[in-house]
Amino acid sequence: MIRSLLKTAAFMALTTQAFAQNEVILGPVGPSPYDIIPGWHKPFQEPGFAFGGNSGVFAESPDRILIAMRGEARLPEPIPPEYAGYAGSIGINVLQATELRTWQNCLYALDGDGNIIENWTQWDVLCANSDGPGPHRLRISPYDPEKRVWVINETFHTIYVFSNDGSELLMTLGEKGVSAWDETHFGRPQDVAFLPDGRVLVADGLDNHRVVILNAEGKYIGEFGGEGDAPGQFNGVHSVAAGPNNMIYALDRSGGRINTYRLTDDPAVIEHVDTWDGFSLPLDIAVNDDSLWITDLNPLRFVKLDFNGNRLYSWIVEREGPTGFLEVHAFSVDSELNLYGGDNQFGRTQKMVPKPGVDPALLVKPAWYQR
Repeated sequence: MIRSLLKTAAFMALTTQAFAQNEVILGPVGPSPYDIIPGWHKPFQEPGFAFGGNSGVFAESPDRILIAMRGEARLPEPIPPEYAGYAGSIGINVLQATELRTWQNCLYALDGDGNIIENWTQWDVLCANSDGPGPHRLRISPYDPEKRVWVINETFHTIYVFSNDGSELLMTLGEKGVSAWDETHFGRPQDVAFLPDGRVLVADGLDNHRVVILNAEGKYIGEFGGEGDAPGQFNGVHSVAAGPNNMIYALDRSGGRINTYRLTDDPAVIEHVDTWDGFSLPLDIAVNDDSLWITDLNPLRFVKLDFNGNRLYSWIVEREGPTGFLEVHAFSVDSELNLYGGDNQFGRTQKMVPKPGVDPALLVKPAWYQR
């Protein structure tokens, strides 16, 4: 299987220019190892509304997929006949069409068939009156027995920690509406990652260009990064993840690269190791036991790398048709190796299932954690 796919990759490499709009994709390129389930994300809105940007996706299990959504989009009247249950099907880009955005149904959960099973509408108030995109990521620590849900709100510079069922807001980090660079504030934070000893890393973010180190109680203990083009610096740290051998990986979105770091014996110090260049606009990252995956925007693709930064495999994500993506802003994998991709522009999440007989090496695995 892998040989046949790499033969296909060799052919596709010849046409990379057409896919990439003159950008060269490094490493082998081949077909997607997944089938996308058409119409998986079932609409549940009131008439006249559609999904907004699906900015955060976390598959806690095959039957509970948590979604952070940037509100809903108002649909035109009358609704065009080609409407297929999501705003992108009638040419609406929910990220750009801010005049259509309404702050409702921002946090919810789906079952394995894409039906809504929980709706945390009581927390829509935390997104209300936002003049920006709002919630950006949603994560659960693999080390947390309570499985608390972390939601990062970019526009309000805050991080909210909820009970697993959404009934309680347990902790708020940052100050709502205040962007600052100090030990208790953030500036458009983007992501969090969790370390085995309880520390939390905050990708902070589009204003501050740093990664903040918090202790298990959410108190500041250090930071690394900073704005710039030098190794270890950022032009917008968009996502961060921990991996084996005490390594940390952080995406420099506008810088088009991945910065790698290593934990030290000092909990307040994380040292820069390497910088991997050659990406366009990297969006999200997942670290597996033996490799890591990112999504990159131009051309839209998944990229697999080893821990030395070598590209192992890429596939182009389809943009057209009923299963097309405009952006894979976030992705997550469940225990059955189903892959979920949140589209922040077309406005929906899609479920991708492994193709029959596919080489397992081409699949994104569940995120690494220290067992």
